[in-house]
Amino acid sequence: MITEIEDYFSQGCGRCERFATENCSTQKWADGLLALRQICLALNLVETVKWGHPCYLHKGRNIAIIGALRTDFRLSFFNAALMQDAAGVLERPGPNTQYPDMLRFTDKAQVDARAGIIRSYLTEAMTYAEAGLQPQKESRAIELPPELAEALEADPELAAAFHSLTAGRQRSYLIQLSSAKKPETRRSRILAFRDRILAGKGALER
Repeated sequence: MITEIEDYFSQGCGRCERFATENCSTQKWADGLLALRQICLALNLVETVKWGHPCYLHKGRNIAIIGALRTDFRLSFFNAALMQDAAGVLERPGPNTQYPDMLRFTDKAQVDARAGIIRSYLTEAMTYAEAGLQPQKESRAIELPPELAEALEADPELAAAFHSLTAGRQRSYLIQLSSAKKPETRRSRILAFRDRILAGKGALER
């Protein structure tokens, strides 16, 4: 992954084989990505690289991050539970996302048309950072697949490690298991996940 911010806009994030080629998604959406960058910098947000992407901070707190996919490019907000979304434009990146947290674009003209909204939403997020506000944590019961419940009951070490994971990491395993239709497939996945769970990692973490 890249560590220098300019590399993202000129070559990509460095997370796949398309890095530094004309096929990189950052090159496809170059004009739009630069437009988002300019809006963020104009608000005096601190620009840095996190997870191979441009991340914008205020008062030491993550505010938003820019990303590019094959199908679109995005500005995603941290602490999305605080956002009021007055214009009703925030989207969920996937069905398992708890809160709408991103603005999605497919050309620079869309960025230009929503520039006022983008500035307003970034400013809103900055005020939460200044006030030190954090989203209220919601305790949600997690329903375990029968195969996982059996595995945890039979393996105290695995059970302790699983219950020590963050709610997000626990959900990452539930998502992976729920996509398997057969019980035997779920059991084999649990075995494959064991070392990762013991290491305190999520299902997709390296």
